[in-house]
Amino acid sequence: MSWLIEHIGTIIILLTLAAVVGVAVAILIKDKKAGKSSCGGNCSHCAMGGSCHKKD
Repeated sequence: MSWLIEHIGTIIILLTLAAVVGVAVAILIKDKKAGKSSCGGNCSHCAMGGSCHKKD
């Protein structure tokens, strides 16, 4: 129990950071499922230009 009390600040920061990362990942997954792209859309200058967007 004393170890927990000694490290409570570190634990709180770690949990906060984990929550922020979790929210960021959830937003990225939600956007990916909605078909949104995180790139700028300038595929002609991108090395992966032909592989990340579906062609109609």
